[in-house]
Amino acid sequence: MKNFFIVFGICAMVFCVQCKKEKDTSFLITNDSVGKLEKISLVRDLDLIFYQDSIVRDTMKLASGLGARSIKIYEKGGKHLLTITPSSDSIPKVQNIRINDPRFLTEKGIGLNSTFKDIIENYEIQKIVTSINNIVIFVKDSDIYFTIDKSQLPESLRYVSNGGIDAVQVPDGAKIKYLMVGWE
Repeated sequence: MKNFFIVFGICAMVFCVQCKKEKDTSFLITNDSVGKLEKISLVRDLDLIFYQDSIVRDTMKLASGLGARSIKIYEKGGKHLLTITPSSDSIPKVQNIRINDPRFLTEKGIGLNSTFKDIIENYEIQKIVTSINNIVIFVKDSDIYFTIDKSQLPESLRYVSNGGIDAVQVPDGAKIKYLMVGWE
């Protein structure tokens, strides 16, 4: 009888381990990957990586032999997932990725539906760069950066183009316009 319980216990443990689901990383953004795409991925491998999805390349650039300027990845159902910019190396790698689907989240849970408050609660801000219409937020120890439209800022900061904007000046509720990953 004692042997029966030992065998039963071992079988139960094996069953539980086999049933345990692995974490789905299809929409996870890390420093080394964006979903199925890895930092070491070459542009020529995109057809293999996204074999179940649709890939749209700039055909005018391809026809002239210059390579695609941007590559858009769509789900089979038509949802725009990513926009990829290749490097200009002789063997192009993925250089920049713009996240277009809100299902993609960083390891800290930040995505396109997040706000500036979510960013500052989860990341240490390295710097904020201003442009004509946006501010770009770079975070420490990460290849991820965020863009917020200046329309989300107080009126007095919307027209600042060369001066610095401090994190304390950005409203907590400012929404993320773009979520980008830059690999160089």
